[in-house]
Amino acid sequence: MKKLFLAIFAVLLLLNSCTEKVTEKQKPNILFIFADDQTYEGVHALGNPEVITPNLDKLAQSGVTFTHTYNMGGWNGAICVASRAMLNTGRFVWHARASENNYPAMKQNGQFWSLLMENAGYETYMTGKWHVKMAADSIFQHVRHVRPGMPASVPEAYNRPASPEDTTWQPWHTKYGGFWEGGKHWSEVVGDNAIDYLNMAKESDKPFFMYLAFNAPHDPRQSPKKYVDMYPLENVSVPENYLELYPYKDSIGCGPGLRDEKLAPFPRTEYSIKVHRQEYYAIITHMDDQVGRIMAHLKETGQDKNTYILFSADHGLSVGHHGLVGKQNMYDHSMRVPLFVVGPTIPENEKREMQVYLQDIMATTLDLAGIEKPEYIEFNSLMPLIKKEANTSAYPEIYGAYINLQRMVRTDKYKMIVYPKAQKILVFDVENDPLEMNDLSDNTAYADVKIDLISKLKQQQQTMDDPLDLHPYFPDLF
Repeated sequence: MKKLFLAIFAVLLLLNSCTEKVTEKQKPNILFIFADDQTYEGVHALGNPEVITPNLDKLAQSGVTFTHTYNMGGWNGAICVASRAMLNTGRFVWHARASENNYPAMKQNGQFWSLLMENAGYETYMTGKWHVKMAADSIFQHVRHVRPGMPASVPEAYNRPASPEDTTWQPWHTKYGGFWEGGKHWSEVVGDNAIDYLNMAKESDKPFFMYLAFNAPHDPRQSPKKYVDMYPLENVSVPENYLELYPYKDSIGCGPGLRDEKLAPFPRTEYSIKVHRQEYYAIITHMDDQVGRIMAHLKETGQDKNTYILFSADHGLSVGHHGLVGKQNMYDHSMRVPLFVVGPTIPENEKREMQVYLQDIMATTLDLAGIEKPEYIEFNSLMPLIKKEANTSAYPEIYGAYINLQRMVRTDKYKMIVYPKAQKILVFDVENDPLEMNDLSDNTAYADVKIDLISKLKQQQQTMDDPLDLHPYFPDLF
């Protein structure tokens, strides 16, 4: 009898184990693809006819696009640090900065994105750019080729081109290292790693959470020559809001001393901006090809049927808008990014135009995985908006900050940018002036709009625990 009881018990354990495995596998896979420095204008399907992105376009057509997706800014020149800290911890910008000192305790308590997924039964994988002050291999189960904030650059990549005759730097020259370090372009390595892991994951009983982080299209914007040749300079436009010099560049921290701004000569020239945009588009198209490889393999293995794909970027980039080249500013070209959500229950080829934050991606994946969102996560799932269970964003305004030199608040219709050191306030009707060219701050017809935006910014600063007091700079307004 004892032997019979043990045999029955063993069979029950086996059946229970199999049931648990089936339940785990029924959870959807999550594939997150992250670009670096890719503005919302860097996708053909989002309205830029010049850039070639057939695979990103296919993602847009296969799911839901959030057309007004924003990053909150950052606490140093490397905006990607703050963006990724917010994404992986779920905390608003200044709370994310404060949390850096608590990373060991957060790891122990399973409070990082990857650990939340792992503790819910997911197998976690990361490759590419990390740039968070917690070792990737300490919070992901599988890690390959962790990259730094940017590929190593060289002096030849800066203050160029001086003229059409200045051809010292060419994006396809492997001698300068950068993306070519190691012998294969880093974007191609991310593609290879993703395909390798998909082959492993199809043999596993567990669902996967993949974090694929390209360094592209961050500078040095290098790609094979055939991609650069796809963009003849005569076909590359200078932005409509192009300026030779941004009038407030020095007081907002975007002068010649900022590394990103040193990439092109001061004052800007139309020729130099066209060359930088040519190289920007080329590395985006090269990355798009790698995304296509990953998507094709996902389909070949049949894993696409139970996989949700989320694509975005850590922030945008100026590349010539307003006389700026970098991302350390509050204009939409630098704050706003693409965001696509694709998957089995996601509507196809639909848009949601309400304002959201890119870091909502983290809460969205928890929602998809059936994980209850912890109270400390401040961002929100996009699923109610995707399912049309909600018609308005969880954020009546979008908040933006860059160190102690810039602040921003944006509604669906208006945006206000504040420059404390310059003691300057800009107001734009972004509904009718999306390129933010017509400052209305001194227009008496918009006095009430300005007062309302100031009130909204004050409220946002309180919510965010913003360390900057604007009262000394604008005693009559703040």
